[in-house]
Amino acid sequence: MSLALEIVSPERLLLARDVDMVVIPGTEGDLGILPGHSKLVTSLRGGLVDIYESGKITDRFFVTGGFAEVTESRCSVLADEIIRQADINVTVAQAKLAEAKAAFEAVDTNDADAYREASDKLISAQAMVDSAAASPAQAD
Repeated sequence: MSLALEIVSPERLLLARDVDMVVIPGTEGDLGILPGHSKLVTSLRGGLVDIYESGKITDRFFVTGGFAEVTESRCSVLADEIIRQADINVTVAQAKLAEAKAAFEAVDTNDADAYREASDKLISAQAMVDSAAASPAQAD
């Protein structure tokens, strides 16, 4: 039995295929989705989406956030931004992290919405740097 996986960015459908399992970065922690999973809708934090086939990770994508909808036979990832892990540019990721840190330090802590947005961007930027560092393409 397989799981129908769709990964969608604002621009296009990036991937649509059957997989054995997918691990998504939920805001409350990573979620492993297998065929037969309970229905749920969850928001995503910045992190990696790992796609498993035949017991191995076959693809990894970095998402900055978004949502996922899960049914017993399907997982749809609706990402704010998405990039293949191997395509993450370390220099760009580090620049985004520096920018996010500066914005977080400058945010008005009395403005809960602005604080939450700055915090989310900082978490996502740090996750992007961490993902780039963990990429086999960056190990050269």
